[in-house]
Amino acid sequence: MFSIKIVCLSFLCIILLSLAASLAQAMHQRQASEQGGWWSARRDSAGLAPDARQHPGLAVVQVYAAPTWGWKGAVAVHPWIIFKRAGETEYNRYEVISWGAGEKVRRNRNAPDGYWYGAKPRLLADHRGPQAQAMIPQIEAAIASYPWPDSYRAWPGPNSNTFIAHIGREVPALKLDMPANAVGKDYRALGNPIGLPPSGRGVQVSLLGVAGVTLGVQEGVELNVLGLNVGVDFTPLRLRLPFIGGIGRDNLQKNNAANASDGFQ
Repeated sequence: MFSIKIVCLSFLCIILLSLAASLAQAMHQRQASEQGGWWSARRDSAGLAPDARQHPGLAVVQVYAAPTWGWKGAVAVHPWIIFKRAGETEYNRYEVISWGAGEKVRRNRNAPDGYWYGAKPRLLADHRGPQAQAMIPQIEAAIASYPWPDSYRAWPGPNSNTFIAHIGREVPALKLDMPANAVGKDYRALGNPIGLPPSGRGVQVSLLGVAGVTLGVQEGVELNVLGLNVGVDFTPLRLRLPFIGGIGRDNLQKNNAANASDGFQ
């Protein structure tokens, strides 16, 4: 009984410290920016994707994520996927967006590598050449087979992270590693609680994304309690934490903090 109390208290401390760190970081970025309303926030190219017109012969597949708009940016991210075949001079961008009527899966609503309402995106996956060319039909099939195209719930899902996680499961060649604060990535139908993790390599047990455990090549070991994820990643070595994303190399929130000098969230 004593050991269970220690584990529970440790988990609570991790949650509170992660939240405090994320909120402090978000406030620092907000003070460093001159952010107006969402309508005036930056949405142009961040210059991260290869210029499609300058490299028409190059096939490209990339997955991005950026802090969400407003206060939710302190605790969660919004992801999307872009791709183009060799010979094409324009990208296709797919994501799930909550607002608006009809289907939530949207195509080419924003610049391929654009700022997400002021937040600079970070690459989660980057594949080029023949490998990218080979996986594009699989990605298109995964988009078409997404089980919840007309549904959106910020918590526990399905949402934008659920959509990208579905593609990762269907296309293991992406080697997708979604951050711990990608709320909704672990959402699974109640009748399908066991399957692949978002990386497509490993095993996941998840009850509607509210409780579960993930063992994955990209994810490492991750525990989900009420949609809050805590774990250890071994490729590279880092802690996976709720709200802030993680501590270690390639941490999403840390990366965006370094971009605060751009003048945007």
